[in-house]
Amino acid sequence: MWFLVLGLVLFLGVHSVRIVADGWRAQTLARVGEGPWKGLYSLVSAVGLALIVWGYGLARQQPVVLWVPPVGMRHAAALLTLLAFILLAATYVPRNAIKARLHHPMVLGVKVWALAHLLSNGNLADVLLFGSFLLWAVLSFRAARQRDQAQGTVYAAGSAAGTAAAVVVGAGAWAGFAFWGHAWLIGVAPMGR
Repeated sequence: MWFLVLGLVLFLGVHSVRIVADGWRAQTLARVGEGPWKGLYSLVSAVGLALIVWGYGLARQQPVVLWVPPVGMRHAAALLTLLAFILLAATYVPRNAIKARLHHPMVLGVKVWALAHLLSNGNLADVLLFGSFLLWAVLSFRAARQRDQAQGTVYAAGSAAGTAAAVVVGAGAWAGFAFWGHAWLIGVAPMGR
């Protein structure tokens, strides 16, 4: 469990700099330059992610059950993760109304993904992993919206075609991951339970 916790501290810690120390981040970026900053950021993120994956895998071998979710939560999780994939796609598909309206769809997608997994899993490792990501996403979204207001950020309007593309790409990615990728990467078939 300690590897999971250490991985979460590293990964979410480096991703929380803009939440807790945006001024320090700007000063450090100006002092060391974008290349070294991104290099160190990427290295710490990669080490944190590797520790999360390893630690979570170890924790799953000897699960500590806190509760057993009702079967219906699996269905709710499937629908919520579909929404999370659409939000993720909206981050990258240009000129879509989802991003125009929500401004930070990736962080909202992480919120929805984490909530879905908290609803459908009741082990201690699940609560640590998905609860940490949910808390991070809530704080990150709030900080990003505050930055937008302070800087007067205006997001471009979306189009129907861009929005449709985001939905189709997100739904397609969700289907591929839900029916094939999740079992291959995670070892659990969410649609085959």
